[in-house]
Amino acid sequence: MASFEYTAVTEGGERVAGVVAGATEQAVLVELEQRRLVPVRIREQAQRPPILGRRGVPLRVLAQSYLQIGDLLKAGVPLLRGLKLLSGRKARPRLAAVFKELADGVSSGQELAEMMSRRPDVFPRIHVAMVRAGEKGGFLEAVFHRLGQFVTSQADLRAKVIGNLVYPTVLVVFGLTVLSVVFGVFIPMFRPMLERMKDRLPAVSRFVFAISDLVQGYGLVVLAVLVAAAVLIWHFSRRPAVARKLTEAKTWAPVLGPLVRALAAARFCRMFGTMLGNGIPVLTAMQIAKEAAGNTLMEEAIDSATASVRSGHGVAGPLGESGLFPDDVIEMIAVAESANNLDDVLVTIAETIEARIDRLLSAVVRLIEPILIMVIACVVTLVAAALILPMTRMTPGM
Repeated sequence: MASFEYTAVTEGGERVAGVVAGATEQAVLVELEQRRLVPVRIREQAQRPPILGRRGVPLRVLAQSYLQIGDLLKAGVPLLRGLKLLSGRKARPRLAAVFKELADGVSSGQELAEMMSRRPDVFPRIHVAMVRAGEKGGFLEAVFHRLGQFVTSQADLRAKVIGNLVYPTVLVVFGLTVLSVVFGVFIPMFRPMLERMKDRLPAVSRFVFAISDLVQGYGLVVLAVLVAAAVLIWHFSRRPAVARKLTEAKTWAPVLGPLVRALAAARFCRMFGTMLGNGIPVLTAMQIAKEAAGNTLMEEAIDSATASVRSGHGVAGPLGESGLFPDDVIEMIAVAESANNLDDVLVTIAETIEARIDRLLSAVVRLIEPILIMVIACVVTLVAAALILPMTRMTPGM
């Protein structure tokens, strides 16, 4: 998401300037209108590199900072003093520099959310929106506690996904390495002795020798082609039409599809529920949560739900028609809308879906492990047969 510098006029005629994050210039205009500002000039800001490297701030570090600010506010420490305390941490000097910027801005009369919006490399738009609502509504302490819990949940979910994928990845890499050594090194050592049998060489041996020839003669070429294909897929996947096709394939794939749908639903429900719980208007919360879903099909379903809310209807119907949410989740959302406790229910739904994701990942890992072992065992058996069968047919004089 890009950042835009703006100059605007308030209702009182005061001229103000600042930076706001938005997908397009039109989205920024809508944001300024919601703040009751009349834009005079809007210009896209040049992207500055993240201060903590390309990966930005670790989620757990950011969550800890939010919780510390919330605890300080709860203890009666003024916001400015709390920001200054965080800016003095020597363990995280780069992050401390960011909080020093925030403290300087707040001390000069700027709003905290406004200062945070100037650092989109550190503070995502959803965090800024929640802090802005807390400042306007006078419940900033609760916002920071909710933000800390929200970011911690994000970090836990990411750790679960990565942790469950590490083992199968190691198995795949190890298996490919072993097979490459077998076909590229060991089989050529036996080949001169066995090829003397000529016509009596079994078909399985000729097949294994052909694979060995491919690995020896074209292994690097095949690797280069695979890398080039991956780069081309990545390049073309940035095009909207291709990205949509890839998203559809991932979303409805037999094994991967349920996991992809669950991840998108969990992200949307947790962000939507957290923002509603912090006083963000429904339409604004849905648009921001839509950007965090990370799935084109999910975004289209959320757009339909947004249109439904604008026309005075609920969100459950359009979300259910998309087929991306389980029936029980849609039923819970519909009941929560009627009971007017959608924020709490959405967070509960997110926790339920995340538990399902953990079970899905565990099941996939348990499925991948025996499949990979069976594949390696079959290849080893094939190689053993290719080497042993010719030896049984050899005559003593050979």
